[in-house]
Amino acid sequence: MVEPVKMGIIGLGKMGGIRAQTIRENDLSLLISGTDPAPTAKGFDDMQLLPDFQSVIDSDVDAVFVCTPNRFIPDVVSAALDAGKHVFCEKPPGRNVNDIERIMEAEKRNPGLILKFGFNHRYHNGIMEAKKVVESRRYGKILWMRGIYGKAEGSGNPNDWRLDPSLSGGGILLDQGIHMLDLFRHFCGEFSEIKSMCSTAYWDIPVEDNAFVLLRNRQGHIAMLHSSFTQWKHRFTLEICLEDGYVVIDGMPSTTRSYRDEYFIQGRRHTGIAIGNPPEETVFCNVDLSWELELKEFVNCILTGKAVEHGTSTDAYETMRLVFGTYEADELFMKQAAGKPGKKC
Repeated sequence: MVEPVKMGIIGLGKMGGIRAQTIRENDLSLLISGTDPAPTAKGFDDMQLLPDFQSVIDSDVDAVFVCTPNRFIPDVVSAALDAGKHVFCEKPPGRNVNDIERIMEAEKRNPGLILKFGFNHRYHNGIMEAKKVVESRRYGKILWMRGIYGKAEGSGNPNDWRLDPSLSGGGILLDQGIHMLDLFRHFCGEFSEIKSMCSTAYWDIPVEDNAFVLLRNRQGHIAMLHSSFTQWKHRFTLEICLEDGYVVIDGMPSTTRSYRDEYFIQGRRHTGIAIGNPPEETVFCNVDLSWELELKEFVNCILTGKAVEHGTSTDAYETMRLVFGTYEADELFMKQAAGKPGKKC
């Protein structure tokens, strides 16, 4: 009989709660301990509540989930790895590229441990179906991709750590748009050219609330992203145009249910009377199994020694490179940001 992997959670906010519930529902994982500085954290009566992250690392756990604000991620992940613990870390992996480089150094020091990052959108049903279709070459090769990922506001709390550059490192692109950049890489590989425009168009915050990104790789694939904090009707749309057809993932079964339910759409380019309006096949995907599938892969890698497939440190590094390459590509916004106290893009 396989013994369950004993786990601790560092950070018991929204994501910590989601991860705790997923651990409880998995027969091969066992929730042992956790920590959070907020005394109001609830729903964790089935585990040992400890005073700090080092206490969780030192407790009787095999692995830890790191669900902290971005500022603390490199310190916590590195400490856990150096203590011989497997680590699952939420995205983004810190406040800047240097943070993920620090984490990768700790990973190299501990080659026998599993390190996985939470890019859960790869596990959404629509994305997985699109990946199958693209890899089958049913519609030929990819020509271009276009993504829109936006929401209207955050927690409503003016003290939300995500709005503090010293804690977060960036705005909507780093917090949410990073998922779409990871999906671009998931389908097209690495991008070498970045053009962008960023702005703080509406919200009185010291980070960007909109980012418009244009990417190109050496194979000639072009990808375009609008990451927005002023999308009054929440939206997630990923379009992939191929030589002889297209696939679209429209909507997302988020925990808040504030996005349109997820649909996977595909169609073949037609000639004759169907030019511009081909028949489509639409599949309704309303169940979100991403959290369970992420944990399943993490646990399986720990138990078997198999390498992580999705959410590797390379995925984290290359996606962070795109985020901060986007900021740097907009010289005007960088200049404006440098001239405003507290402003950071």
